[in-house]
Amino acid sequence: MSFFGIFGKPKQQTLDSGLEKTKESLLGKLTRAIAGKHTIDDDVLDSLEETLITSDVGTDTTLEIIKRIQARVAKDKYLGTSELKKLLCEEISAMLSKSDKDAKAETQKGHKPYVILVVGVNGVGKTTTIAKLAYMYKKAGLKVMLGAADTFRAAAIEQLSYWGEKVGVPVVKQQMGSDPASVAFDTLHSALASDIDVVLIDTAGRLHNKVSLMRELGKIRNVVAKVVPTAPDEVLLVLDGSTGQNAYQQAAQFVAATEVNSIAVTKLDGTAKGGVVIGISHQFKIPVKYIGLGEKMEDLQPFDAESYVKTLLG
Repeated sequence: MSFFGIFGKPKQQTLDSGLEKTKESLLGKLTRAIAGKHTIDDDVLDSLEETLITSDVGTDTTLEIIKRIQARVAKDKYLGTSELKKLLCEEISAMLSKSDKDAKAETQKGHKPYVILVVGVNGVGKTTTIAKLAYMYKKAGLKVMLGAADTFRAAAIEQLSYWGEKVGVPVVKQQMGSDPASVAFDTLHSALASDIDVVLIDTAGRLHNKVSLMRELGKIRNVVAKVVPTAPDEVLLVLDGSTGQNAYQQAAQFVAATEVNSIAVTKLDGTAKGGVVIGISHQFKIPVKYIGLGEKMEDLQPFDAESYVKTLLG
């Protein structure tokens, strides 16, 4: 079955409210960029470039978008500024469609447990994202288990235990300072014994020593693979969208440290920096699978490139 598809399409009402600040900022800049202009000329493209960069879309991604718009204008000849939003929607959606389709095409491959290793720095919403995913999977009728492998902070173990109790899913944990790989090992053995469908394993959010982080994540990967040969099925990187350019830096470091194959971008409801989702998806060629649009459990939404771009551009 399609494992990703169990969550369906994002809810438009949640997208509208969660992306309101980004939409207002982007549309305001776009309106100013084309004010008094009737054709898409070099001045409009220069203004558009500035608009996208200041909306945290990222330089490389912005240049690719401008290149695509230039090609369309050269091909279609008589495109005016009134059609610019439509052009942007089409070209950005097309640019992001491959990674978006890759995420949706992922399957469970007929085995369980499906193991998700969750990585990201402290403070990005990693623990609450795990809780929201557990809620979504449980609501879909699947048995879920959490593993508290961030053993470097007592608060991390306590937070995951709190959310596990609130969502109603078991949490495997040890004392603070325990070996994270040992927690992951115990979690998977418990999952096999309990016929669990999905396992979410929290990891330490430290970036001050990349060598140590790489070694730790590598050890966890090796241990879980010994228990479940297919594991981990996903290494999900959680990023805080409100940090803008800092989210790119975090993504680069984690992609270098471990084999990240999916991304969740959180806290988009409180920021005008929602363009970061477009840039991260394009730059790292890793599917953005989830976006966080609020505090409620239902506010973690599956990412759909076309819906996202259309919402931003009205």
